[in-house]
Amino acid sequence: MASTNLAAKEHVEEIRRTKFSIGGETNPLTEDLHQAVKNLSAELYAKDVHFLMELIQNAEDNEYPEGVDPSLEFVITSKDITNTGAPATLLVFNNEIGFSRKNVDSVCSVGRSTKKGLRKRGYIGEKGIGFKSVFLITSQPYIYSNGYQIKFNEKPCPQCNVGYIVPEWVNEDPSLSAIKSVYGPATTLPTTTLVLPLKPEKVKPVKDQLSDIHPEVLLFLSKIKRLSVRENNEDPSLKTVSAISISSERNFVTSKSMDADSYTLHLTADETGNKANGECGYYMWKQRFPVKQENKVEVRREVEEWTITLAFPIGKRLNRANFPGIYAFLPTETVTNFPFIIQADFLLASSRENILWDNKWNQGILDCVPVAFLNAFTSLVKSTESAPVSNLPNMFRFLPVKYSPHAKLNHLRSVIKVKLMNETIIPCESYTTQKLFRRPGEVGRLKPEFWSILKKARSQGVSLHNISSHGAYLLNSSFDQEGYNDILDFLEIKPVDDNWYAKCVAGTNLVMGVTENGYLELLAFIAENWESSFHKTNIKNIPIIKYAGLYGNVNLFKIDACTNKLLAVDSDSDHISWLINWNAEFQSSRSQFFLPQVTQVAIGSYSKKQMLKKWLKEEVKVKFVTVYEYAANLSSLLNSDSKLAVTYAHFLCRTLEKKYLHEKEIENLCKNMPIVDNYGQVTTRRSGVLVPACGSKWVELIGSNPWRQHDYAELGEDYIHPMNYFGIFTAGEEIVSFLKTYVKASDIPDLSPPNASIPTLSSPLTKRNVLQLLHWLYCLRTKNVDLPERFLSSIKKGSWLKISLSGFPGYRPPSKSFMLESSSGNILQNGSVLVDIPLVDVKFYGDEIKIYKEELKKIGVRFKNKEACEFIGERLMSLAASSKLTRDNVVSILKFIQYLGAHYISSKEFINSIKQGKWVRTSKGDMIPSNSVLFSYEWNAASQLSDIPFMDEDYYGSEVLSYKKELELLGVVVNFDESSYQLVLNNLKSSSLLTSLSSEAMLLMLRCIQKLELSAKMVQAIKNRKCLKTNLGYRCPSECFLANSKSEWHCLLQVFGSFPILDENFYGSSIFSMEKELKKIGVMVHFEDAAKGFTRTFKQLASTSLIRKENVFSFLECFRKLKTMEVKLPKELKNCIRQEKWLRTKLGDYRSPNECILFGSEWEPISPISILPFIDDSDNFYGSGIHDYQVELRQLGVITEFKDGAKFVAARLFLPQRSSSITPANVYALLDCVKRLKETKSDIPAKFLEKLSQKDWLRSHFGYQSPDECLFFHSAWDPFLKRTDGPFIDEQFYGSRIGLYKEELKLLGVVTDIQEGCKLIACYLDCHSNFECINRIYNYLSEFKWEPDDEDDKKIWIPRGTDTGEWVVPKDCVLHDKNNLFDAQLNVLENFKYDKKILDFFADVFEVNVHPSIDDYCNLWKKWETSGNQITHTECCAFWEFVVKNWNSKTEETFTKSLSKLPVSSPNSDGIFLSDKHDVFIGDDLFLVDLFQSFSRPIFVWYPQPSSKTLTRTKLVDIYSKLGVRTISESALKNLSDVDHVKFNQIHSKERIIKKGLFKLILGYLADPNLKLDTLKRHKTVSRILGIEVFETVDPMIVKYSLSLSCGNVVNVEAKRMVRWDKQNSRLFMQKLERKCCGYKNVLEYASHFGEVIAEGVLWENEDAVPKLAELIRLGFLLEFDEEAVDFLMKTKNLQIFLEDRDYLASTFPC
Repeated sequence: MASTNLAAKEHVEEIRRTKFSIGGETNPLTEDLHQAVKNLSAELYAKDVHFLMELIQNAEDNEYPEGVDPSLEFVITSKDITNTGAPATLLVFNNEIGFSRKNVDSVCSVGRSTKKGLRKRGYIGEKGIGFKSVFLITSQPYIYSNGYQIKFNEKPCPQCNVGYIVPEWVNEDPSLSAIKSVYGPATTLPTTTLVLPLKPEKVKPVKDQLSDIHPEVLLFLSKIKRLSVRENNEDPSLKTVSAISISSERNFVTSKSMDADSYTLHLTADETGNKANGECGYYMWKQRFPVKQENKVEVRREVEEWTITLAFPIGKRLNRANFPGIYAFLPTETVTNFPFIIQADFLLASSRENILWDNKWNQGILDCVPVAFLNAFTSLVKSTESAPVSNLPNMFRFLPVKYSPHAKLNHLRSVIKVKLMNETIIPCESYTTQKLFRRPGEVGRLKPEFWSILKKARSQGVSLHNISSHGAYLLNSSFDQEGYNDILDFLEIKPVDDNWYAKCVAGTNLVMGVTENGYLELLAFIAENWESSFHKTNIKNIPIIKYAGLYGNVNLFKIDACTNKLLAVDSDSDHISWLINWNAEFQSSRSQFFLPQVTQVAIGSYSKKQMLKKWLKEEVKVKFVTVYEYAANLSSLLNSDSKLAVTYAHFLCRTLEKKYLHEKEIENLCKNMPIVDNYGQVTTRRSGVLVPACGSKWVELIGSNPWRQHDYAELGEDYIHPMNYFGIFTAGEEIVSFLKTYVKASDIPDLSPPNASIPTLSSPLTKRNVLQLLHWLYCLRTKNVDLPERFLSSIKKGSWLKISLSGFPGYRPPSKSFMLESSSGNILQNGSVLVDIPLVDVKFYGDEIKIYKEELKKIGVRFKNKEACEFIGERLMSLAASSKLTRDNVVSILKFIQYLGAHYISSKEFINSIKQGKWVRTSKGDMIPSNSVLFSYEWNAASQLSDIPFMDEDYYGSEVLSYKKELELLGVVVNFDESSYQLVLNNLKSSSLLTSLSSEAMLLMLRCIQKLELSAKMVQAIKNRKCLKTNLGYRCPSECFLANSKSEWHCLLQVFGSFPILDENFYGSSIFSMEKELKKIGVMVHFEDAAKGFTRTFKQLASTSLIRKENVFSFLECFRKLKTMEVKLPKELKNCIRQEKWLRTKLGDYRSPNECILFGSEWEPISPISILPFIDDSDNFYGSGIHDYQVELRQLGVITEFKDGAKFVAARLFLPQRSSSITPANVYALLDCVKRLKETKSDIPAKFLEKLSQKDWLRSHFGYQSPDECLFFHSAWDPFLKRTDGPFIDEQFYGSRIGLYKEELKLLGVVTDIQEGCKLIACYLDCHSNFECINRIYNYLSEFKWEPDDEDDKKIWIPRGTDTGEWVVPKDCVLHDKNNLFDAQLNVLENFKYDKKILDFFADVFEVNVHPSIDDYCNLWKKWETSGNQITHTECCAFWEFVVKNWNSKTEETFTKSLSKLPVSSPNSDGIFLSDKHDVFIGDDLFLVDLFQSFSRPIFVWYPQPSSKTLTRTKLVDIYSKLGVRTISESALKNLSDVDHVKFNQIHSKERIIKKGLFKLILGYLADPNLKLDTLKRHKTVSRILGIEVFETVDPMIVKYSLSLSCGNVVNVEAKRMVRWDKQNSRLFMQKLERKCCGYKNVLEYASHFGEVIAEGVLWENEDAVPKLAELIRLGFLLEFDEEAVDFLMKTKNLQIFLEDRDYLASTFPC
């Protein structure tokens, strides 16, 4: 131990002395070394505590003794064991083999990691400062390992001024015993211990990081098996770190297919507080992939294959804070959202937080992940044959269903999905022991309910082995769950087509092979998904609906075939079998069937019965019926089958007996029940039903059924026969009784008769039949049966009743028969000498007939005296109708009335019977008594108006006057009284005769109108007749006025002098009491009437312009009088005089007052620019006198003041042709009108504004303009513009008063708002040439964000002096040209005096380019191309700097098309030529460049000299290549000259060429995996050198190079060649080389030629690999192929040879 410590101490002293010159002279590089370490440690990591990952990474890279489980332990303590004053100390323990000298040297260096180049051996570190990261948390780290006890300090060492890497030997603190006390005295210290006294500010971050160390940190570490974190403090309150112990254990089950390993790894985490205690298994998949050439990077140049490991957590992942998704051996902070973990040798950001997403190495790894995932996942799913299929779905939770927050990972997710879609990995349902896997696109999902149906069906013995033969493979039922929806959606596994279900039901026994409940579940499934899925599928055409057959068997209907065929009972289950049995009896008449009884019973108890029944009803068209509905429907289907009709009666009878139907239901059914009549026909049309004729009473009275045509049916004999149905017997008497009760079959006297006659009543009836008939009527009356009209009429009018007429027998209709008391009958017989009365023969019928008095009355027999009197009167009237009633008969009638009165018998009935007869002779012919008048003097005036029917005194004589009382009883009018007015009206003469009436007749007429309520006829008769006498003669009432000469409105009637007034002297003063009646007939009696008449006349005259001057003045005078008397004019009159056109204007037409103006002085200014309707006050018409009535005219609506006439100006505006003739006074008058319209809130007419907008009448600084082309200048414009800058209104012309009309001008369209003037100002922009003015305008337009309407508005002024210049378009301009390239092509606006604001305005609004565009540069280059002139170096640099800056995939095409010539450098000129890009070349071979420089013109592309940071040669070469420029090396053709063999001497090949070092170098290169050369091919390739003959000469050989140009010319050059291989003859020709005397250049040239020729000869079939091999051979040649030197060279190039290559070398070069 002591010797080890001593050796270690000496090593440390050696480092301090030799490297850091401690104890000697100061090393001048030490300060730079110190700064380099400090910068690297401080900037490499973004977080404070990433040192932890570096230490774990270092521990993983360490070497461990055999049989030891590598472990890493972190212990933090508050003990200051270093005596540095640290608040806490972190100790790191690792049981590795310990530090070696190289390790210590590395720690004391920068960038000298001992792990460099060892990536392939499993080392995961790469930064080179893993240990140095501890300086982020400590200023003095300590290392105890293999005898070393050293510390480092971040402060520069006082002796060498270097910090961080200068080692110091530790003699005292901390002692090993102190370290052991922390680690645990009972255990041996691990080999290596780091002691890190923490900086005060780093204690908490370190503790937090230790507490958050992830339990999965060991997941991808191949060495470390245990990692622990704990805290050692005597005071428990100081313990703040969550202690954890993590261990891993592997269970290898290696799969060697696809170069992959798979195994299970278990992680165990024990943590204080149980935060993350537990265990988790991980299915690990490790697969290797070759590194692609395009993904190689310098830092991994030695790595030939990627190893990608995927971890699939089996169970809940161990977790502390988050779930890292990507590991680079240790966790990164990348969250993928994937349910698996990706581990690979990713290149990380310096902070280890993320991988470098855009790095091509990482991209290559990510490109391989989908393949690895697919292989791993497929292995998981398919590898275990014994695993049940139900376990497989859980494995699909490893699919990357969720989107990742990283775009690259989302692409990876998409690639995985594409690959999965082409794999047969989805477990399918086969219902066999064989597992079945298909592609996702071939698999379908089922609805969950159908899975249940299939499960139950299978348990009931239904075979489902062919379930996948219906067009889709079914997803396994354990997978087809809602919990897997996100996975199935990701795999795009869709539900099966709806028709699949139809095929499945048709192809399996799911209908008949299951229980009724199973059958109902199937129906319910179809029903619930009918609208959404099945209603348009073939399921309609599958037999699926059960029904009960005729013989009790169960059959199936298709759904589409069920319409009108299938029934179900919608009531008690007891009814089901009853209806099914009866349905069999009626089957011959119908094709309807019931659902089977067992099915219907099952539906009744089914949980979804309501939904199922709804579907069966609405979609399947199953008709759910009650017993009643079935019976009702059955009734309509019986047709003409008499047997079934009788069966139906039995069905109803027995169903009622079973109480399956209620009596009310039976009654309803029987209303239309088909019955069989006595002819054997079935009928439903019936008004009544007769019992069978046999034994009936109706046959005796009526005979055979006379009412058949009236739908009275006689029941047939079938109803009385007994019947038997499915064992149920029914007697005929029961059915007839049932029919009597419910069909109302009946017999006399219960029979209700139809509205038809009884034929047997047309002849006399026997006494028995009469009494039977009366008894029938008696029974009908007691039942309150109304007797039909024709039935009753046939009884009344039939001559079947026996009567006695003046003692003689006979037969009469009842309606012409009487049953009177004997005393009254005699009196009436004696008093009536003209009429006999027929009496019923009571003696014949006996007293029994008297009990039917009411029935006799009903059929017309009369019992009262008044009826006898009426009978007599009717007979008399019949005589009168036949003109057989003579003058003596009339007198006899009058005497009969006197006779009745004398015997105290009422004559009322007799009088009533004759008073309506026309038997009184009058002046107007025969009249009824009430329409006849007995003339007297009182009727004189009435006779003038009416043709009254006066009784003919000449015919009747004076004798008739003695019967006034009897005449009055009959209704004859005898005296003129109040009722007589109506008689006058009723008999009013023709209206043509009612003219020029006398005053008495006229006054009677008015009284009639006054007395009678309905006097319209009389009013109408005289309304239009000249019956009234007026001052102008007889006139029609409607023309007349009832007026008093003293009335206030009398003057109105005198205006025109044509109004007729009633003659008061003719009628007397009483005429004024008839005002109301006169008004009725049309006479105008009130002022309103007079006003209406006046209005009519006024309108008539006004319409024909006939109201003369004198009429106008007369009316105005009357109007003044009426106003003075405060008479209120009626509205109609007022409207008339205001609206009618009766005032003449100076325009020569007549207008209404409100359309006229009374001219005055204030109208002068407006009159020149308007055409106004002034009243004609010229001497030729109204004259000046019209102005005397100014007040009245204003009251009538005439405009008399200017302020009220604005609307006229708006309507009658007339601007003159010459705008200059419009004076300011005219404009102000117009503006005053606008102001008035505005004040009155009137709408300004659109035509008015249109006229003003179409005329240039406002004077501006740019001449006369329309309002919308003018601007109004006010104070807001001052900061921006002057009045002369635009079309502002000329204030100098109009005066300052114009400023008062801002709002009015705005209404007319003048722009007053400064923000709205941009468009007008811009329109006049090109009218200016003064730069100062134009500048102001641009500034204004910019300020108010003006946007041009079109391209023509975009104009830019280019000044050529103060007031000269030119207008240009924006595309010819640019704001800036920093390189001054475009002065000749574009107007560079910054060169003028425009300020920045205006330049920005040009860019934003005019779209002027801020800098020249790509097209501008391309056009400039084309101009240079066509000019043929040289361009300067400055110009060329500026152009190509622009190209480099703007080069991208989008602009590449533009530059390629536009640049046909490219710049070439001329060694003889400072200028730069432009040459065809096909004739210029990239000088990638300096040898060839030197050769072709001698050509007469330059052919090599130009590069800036000196080189620029922004224009590097690399960037230009890349662009030149993409533009089509070829390299000189690929373009120049090489031709060797013929060799003169005479001059060559053959030499021994092994002396000069075939050397072991050369072969080893070549074999090492050929072993590169990218060349894909196996052992035999490698040996064959290198053996080509063995077969050549070598010749040597002193003289050089000549090689010729030719270069073809686009013009067809060929450029030829020659060069000396030192080595040549003639492959055809296997000969190598070489110029003799003397190394010692030829100089370094010649040796290097010779080495280059040698390397090129040997490489081309060896790899002639692989030209791409030649350059690298040539370089290696060149270096080897310079080393003379010394084996040790070659070995070192191969190590530096990361080359090695395999054992088989060593054997080959040994056999080729034996010792």
